[in-house]
Amino acid sequence: MYYSDDLIEEIRSKNDIVDVISSYVKLKKQGATYFGLCPFHNEKSPSFSVTPGKQMYYCFGCGEGGNVYSFIMKYENYTFIEAVKMLADKAGVTLPETEYSEEEKRKADLKATLLDINKKAAMYFHHQLKSEKGQIGLRYFKERGLSDETIVRFGLGYSNKTSDDLYRYMKTFGYSDEILKESGLFSLTEKGSYDKFWNRVMFPILDVNSRVIGFGGRVMGEGEPKYLNSPETKIFEKSRNLYGMNYARVSRKTYLLICEGYMDVIALHDAGFNNAVAALGTAFTDNHAMLIKRYVKDVVLTFDSDAAGRKAALRAIPILKRAGLNMKILDMKPYKDPDEFIKNLGAEEYQKRIDNAMNSFIFEIMMMRENYDLEDPHSKAEFYNKVAEKLLEFPDELERNVYVEAVSKEFNIPQGSLSKMVVKLALSYKGAITKKDDYEADNEINKKNKKTLDDGVKQAQKMLLTWLIEEEGIYEKIKDIISEKDFIEPPYNTVSNMLFEQLRSGQINPAKILNNFTDEEEHRKAAELFNTSLRKEMSREEKEKALNDMVLVVKKSSIDYSAKNVTDINQLQEIITMQKNLSKIRITL
Repeated sequence: MYYSDDLIEEIRSKNDIVDVISSYVKLKKQGATYFGLCPFHNEKSPSFSVTPGKQMYYCFGCGEGGNVYSFIMKYENYTFIEAVKMLADKAGVTLPETEYSEEEKRKADLKATLLDINKKAAMYFHHQLKSEKGQIGLRYFKERGLSDETIVRFGLGYSNKTSDDLYRYMKTFGYSDEILKESGLFSLTEKGSYDKFWNRVMFPILDVNSRVIGFGGRVMGEGEPKYLNSPETKIFEKSRNLYGMNYARVSRKTYLLICEGYMDVIALHDAGFNNAVAALGTAFTDNHAMLIKRYVKDVVLTFDSDAAGRKAALRAIPILKRAGLNMKILDMKPYKDPDEFIKNLGAEEYQKRIDNAMNSFIFEIMMMRENYDLEDPHSKAEFYNKVAEKLLEFPDELERNVYVEAVSKEFNIPQGSLSKMVVKLALSYKGAITKKDDYEADNEINKKNKKTLDDGVKQAQKMLLTWLIEEEGIYEKIKDIISEKDFIEPPYNTVSNMLFEQLRSGQINPAKILNNFTDEEEHRKAAELFNTSLRKEMSREEKEKALNDMVLVVKKSSIDYSAKNVTDINQLQEIITMQKNLSKIRITL
């Protein structure tokens, strides 16, 4: 960590969470808590809560939660240190630079320098586009129908035909060859130094915070490759960034349009579809899908309508499914891409195509059908069998039946026959299980039972931690029975150690505890421990029963763990005594 715990806490305490989040989310007070629509998933009813007393937020819909640092990290896609710097600046707190380690300072300085080089390069390319030498590039953009406003908004530019133009420009700022090589914009050899991009129209690539992290360039005239992208650098990872995401993430649309190229994104934004993004000259990845999931749950694939585009869509569908995203496929025929479609039919017609986009599963079946000759009985039967097999992807019977009906209607397959075929296939797979598989299945059941038990313990721990900060007097009732030592696994053990220390001192501050979790995922998990949903309307008897149940589960789990790791006879005797005393636990409120 770059800064002291005291400084981290000072910055957090000077940034009231309600004030900070109110600048991003419209909040309405209900009792002691504020509620609003969650900025991290789409919802119609507010489930996003901000509690001033805890200085924490939590969404009961998607499970995102934390303190003011974790909110900024999540919303702005910042690292922990970047969130600290932003909030320090907001609170007027001066951060000491001396607390950087040498290695941390070197990495931070390198990143800042590379961002500065990319920013200067983008400005240089944009200036060249407006110069006499750049007329070929400007003419290209104009012929593609782009307005001056769009050219400026996307920072479009041109790299001159001279092969070391940008290099000579950058040397005027005193950058070393070593750092220029790190930027990925230059090739440095014994024969000389050359620009990676020359005689190309330039597309600056921005991250979600609108910082220039790389470039794409399209060659003017003949030349290979037609499109050239920056190599990966310390600030540019193709698999973690999407072109246009800096604008799309704040569009507040309920879905994203996923395209294939830079011009598709720009054309769509120019036509009013500011929720369009594209992968950066690489195949769609799980990281891309997870980035999208931060902002929306639904996507529409608007890849090229040619064979290559359809194959790209087929590759993207399972990746998006793994991330839990819903998707549809947009049909642009008779045109190839969004740019061509909008030029010919306009934005209104494109919106109609979005509204009528095809379900991704139906699209997959449609693509599968192209491999079969449905005029031939044997081939047709094979197609039906493949369809039935694919329908087994839906483990839930109700959902599977819905798709059986939809597929039957779309492809003129008798619904009753298809249903019977799906059931028959399912039974045949089940009947094919060998004794070895039965043994493995039993093991799987045992694993599931163990997982259910483990989940029950974790849920009890979460609820107990939540009650300890929300219900005055609970600590005094349980302190002789439960301690931080009863919370064994991370992050429960880390959180409980700090919370029990606060409880003993009489100063409960859960938001301060979260300062110790600098990773976004760790933040989320730790925050969840203080926000487990509790039934508000409970009688005293119900509360007593719930508390006793929680304490018993947590204590028994702790004793069982100790029993498995016992090392001497004294410990064993102590554990036996504790096990006997479990039945005597009785807490009254």
